[in-house]
Amino acid sequence: MEMVSAKAIYYKNKNTELLMEIHPEEHPVSLQLFGSDPDILAAMAAQIEERPFEILDFNMGCPVPKVVNNREGSALMKDPKLVEEILTKLVKAVKKPVTVKIRKGFDEEHVNAVEIAKIAESCGVAAVAVHGRTRQQYYSGKADWDIIRQVKEAVSIPVIGNGDILCAQDVIRMKEQTGCDGFMIGRGAQGNPWIFQQILHQLETGEEMPRPSRQEVVDMMLLHARLQLQIKGDYIGIREIRKHAAWYTAGYKNSSKLRGKINEVESYAQLEALLEQWLAEEKHIFRQ
Repeated sequence: MEMVSAKAIYYKNKNTELLMEIHPEEHPVSLQLFGSDPDILAAMAAQIEERPFEILDFNMGCPVPKVVNNREGSALMKDPKLVEEILTKLVKAVKKPVTVKIRKGFDEEHVNAVEIAKIAESCGVAAVAVHGRTRQQYYSGKADWDIIRQVKEAVSIPVIGNGDILCAQDVIRMKEQTGCDGFMIGRGAQGNPWIFQQILHQLETGEEMPRPSRQEVVDMMLLHARLQLQIKGDYIGIREIRKHAAWYTAGYKNSSKLRGKINEVESYAQLEALLEQWLAEEKHIFRQ
């Protein structure tokens, strides 16, 4: 689920209502709020608590300028006192567990994930997720898993590791290096929704799960497209699925040429025809 603005809920934004829709098969679900006004956050959390989600998460990790410039997201890493006020009021406002997503710090001169995690624990937060990069890094460079270890050693609540988890082996390494209690996967699932199944398979069997076939990739892309169009409508949906095509087809020969063609499709039918052609080309190669 995408993060939701507390102010947008307050002003009854229609697009925000759409963001909070939950499919019956999605559970358990964590609804992630962001904002910087403690009273609005608490009031909106209480207002939406009756919705069918299991956990309320508070975002302090988003590095996007339009969020940070409003003193929201990772900008809050610079204001521990405000963080304490927000988390105290959020925990008191709802009966459901409250968790928080943080970063290593705002920049390398202000690395304070341990301090923020301790504040969260003292406020009654149920768990903390730590991304091993600063806001200044965005998603560049390498995630610092050692800061996750430091947070894990500093608090008694569950710590969830985040950053650079791209395969099952990364989960195993993160667990060994940090001792974290759980794992959060974001960009690693882009174009690879199988990653969760792959991780569970390797943890349970010790063996790597085979990479999905090109047919399976196409089937998933088309299912994704149908769902996207169903939710967002044809015009927006087909344009949003274009960017996902780059992730789904990464690593395949001549994939850049395919992505260029996908970026020109205007309908589901055009996308389906293009992907069927891509499959046919693969079969032709194997027949030669």
